Amino acid sequence: MGFQEFVRKEMLPLGWCNGCGLHILFYSLCELFDELNKTNTVIVSGIGCTGRGAAYFNLDSVHGLHGRAIPLAVGIKRANPKLDVVVFSGDGDILGIGGNHLIHAARRNENITVICNDNEVFAMTGGQLSPSTRLGGVTTTTPKGSVIQPLNTQGILLSNKKYFYARSSPVFKTHLKKCLRESLSYEGFSLVEVVSPCLVNYSKRAGKGLDEVFKEIKDKFEICEENRTLKDNEFGIVKK
Repeated sequence: MGFQEFVRKEMLPLGWCNGCGLHILFYSLCELFDELNKTNTVIVSGIGCTGRGAAYFNLDSVHGLHGRAIPLAVGIKRANPKLDVVVFSGDGDILGIGGNHLIHAARRNENITVICNDNEVFAMTGGQLSPSTRLGGVTTTTPKGSVIQPLNTQGILLSNKKYFYARSSPVFKTHLKKCLRESLSYEGFSLVEVVSPCLVNYSKRAGKGLDEVFKEIKDKFEICEENRTLKDNEFGIVKK
């Protein structure tokens, strides 16, 4: 088919900010849907910048309420187990408003793929503190820097008997596609955390430009090829 067939042409150009990692994430998924022949896929999103993806993918999709993307996806999968169901949403939606759904869908090992674009803030509503904001992160609600530890998403997944957790970034596109590919092929609940700080409502507020943000990620993170618990400065895949 070609990955372009998975893009709704009438929605171009995509409405995300210039330089936002969501462009790379979106097109990487379109490429994989084509490569893996995932034409029988349903996209489910919540509220937030990532939620626009429900309209951008040329697939059946649902744009749900804030924090309710995962239970919507579970309902679709249970109603028609033959479908591939992918949640495409952000940290505010999946880890914050919908955090309880994440915990229990992972515990039940629901057979869906969750892609969490982690931009460290509630970006669409003005850049407020989110569950993944790093220590010292300057947001509209923490102008002097956050004093709260970010949520350990990996820890939530690894607390279960069976799990698939991956962490990557659009800065490392080849690795990101590897993580997405394995998650889409995994039988059971899988989550990919995509580290991609918001350039407008987070990084810019901290006085950082696009080049500096990308360099910071490249300098901080290393790719781990082992199947083990990832350190805070590692990208990789952990599954059991």
